[in-house]
Amino acid sequence: MPDRPQRIIIAITGATGAVYGVRLLQQLQHTAGVETHLIVSDAAVLTLHQETGLQRRDVEALAHVVHKVRDVGASIASGSFQSDGMIVAPCSMKTLASVAHGLSDNLIARAADVALKERRRLVLMVRETPFNLAHLRNMTAVTEMGGIIFPPLPSFYHNPQSIAEMVDHTVGRVIDLFGIEHALAPRWNGMKPVSVSN
Repeated sequence: MPDRPQRIIIAITGATGAVYGVRLLQQLQHTAGVETHLIVSDAAVLTLHQETGLQRRDVEALAHVVHKVRDVGASIASGSFQSDGMIVAPCSMKTLASVAHGLSDNLIARAADVALKERRRLVLMVRETPFNLAHLRNMTAVTEMGGIIFPPLPSFYHNPQSIAEMVDHTVGRVIDLFGIEHALAPRWNGMKPVSVSN
């Protein structure tokens, strides 16, 4: 087979946390051997502007290929299109439900369905709190189908000094799932020695 770039589909939905999708795109934009395919939902356009001040065109400029959310005939809607997986960052509860129930009601849900049926990596950065029972059951259903539920919860063991550092740490952990090298955050090298005094 001819060589091809590692293709990662990135979807941004209307849930809070649009910065995760933007940071993923920024990191992968200049990563050698990686090609990003972007889908932005209509609700995401509103959230992106509210949370980051970015317009749709600003975010789309970060991707290698852009697909319209209603274009269910796009290349990534078919299992014959070779990709290496998909990340929904952030993932709304509506999108989670669509994926869990196989609705394929827009290109985001359809591309996620394709990732699952082709046994490719699917990572959903679900954003909601607290979870109700429907949310939990939908997350269980996606996990049972082979998807990865990845709530973007910050870690503190690396002593982050800013929101940007917390975002980078989470984005780095997601990128790790695809075997892509990065230097977004320090690696865990074990617990520091603790002095215990009585």
